[in-house]
Amino acid sequence: MSTVTFPRIVATDLDGTLLTSTGSVSARTRQALGAARAAGAEIVFVTARAPRGVQEIAAQAGVTGTAICSNGAVVYDLASDEITASSPLDPQAARKVAEALALALPDVGLAVETGRNVLTEAAYTRRIEHDVAFYREVDSVFGADQPIVKLLALSPSRTADEMYAAVSDTIGDLAEVTYSGLEGLLEISAPGVTKAATLDRLCRERGVGAGDVVAFGDMPNDLAVLLYAGAGYAMANAHEMVLAAAEHRTLSNDEDGVAVVLEDLLGRAA
Repeated sequence: MSTVTFPRIVATDLDGTLLTSTGSVSARTRQALGAARAAGAEIVFVTARAPRGVQEIAAQAGVTGTAICSNGAVVYDLASDEITASSPLDPQAARKVAEALALALPDVGLAVETGRNVLTEAAYTRRIEHDVAFYREVDSVFGADQPIVKLLALSPSRTADEMYAAVSDTIGDLAEVTYSGLEGLLEISAPGVTKAATLDRLCRERGVGAGDVVAFGDMPNDLAVLLYAGAGYAMANAHEMVLAAAEHRTLSNDEDGVAVVLEDLLGRAA
C-alpha cells in the first residue's frame, strides 16, 4: 500500500504558470486540476490579478472556492463573488512611496487597484484589454478616497528589474514592492502583504502545514510562495531569479507544466 499522500493544497499562479500564452486553460490542465480535487486537494489561485480577473479562468479550470488576489492583498470567494478579506496600503504610506518613486523614476505614472476598479493618472498609460471597462482616469490617485489595495507604478523607459533596483532600498519598510512581468511595472502593497503571507494564513485556518502544499509560479512575486510550500515548482519560462532560487522545476506554461507535476504526484499517491 502506498505511503505517499497527495498535497492538501495546490497553490498556483495564473499568468505564465497555469495559463498558456494565449491566456487559456488547456484541456490537460483542467483534467489534472479535476483529478487533484478528486484526490482531496483544494485548488487555490494565488495571483496578482484582481478578483474580476479570475472568475472566467476559474470557470475554464473548473475551480471553485477561495482565490488569493492582488498579490495577497485580497481574499476572494469565487462562488459568492465576494471579497472576504482585504489588506490595503495606508494612504499616508502610499503618498510617501509615491514621493520616493517620483524622485528615483521621474517618468513614473501611478495607478491604484481598489479591489474592484483601477484609478489611473494620465502618465499611467498601461491598459489590459479585458480590463478597460474598469479603468477610471483621475487627476490624482490619492484624491479619490478609495482603498489602495495595490499601488501600481509604470515607467516606459525601464524594465521592472531596473525599477525595483532603483527604489527597493528607498521604500524600505514603507511597503512591499514586487513585480510579475518584465515590462516597467512595479506592484506595491502594504507592509507584510505578500502572496505567501496570505497563503500561510489560509493554510493555518484549514489546519494545513506548508509541507502539504504544492505551489507553482514564474515571477518574483511568486518566489516566496514557492519557498513556503513543501514543494515549490518554477516554470521553465520563469524569471531567472525564480529559476535560481526554487528547489523544483517543471515544464513551461505552454507545455502544461502544472499538469505534468500534478499527474506525477497523483500517480505516486495512487
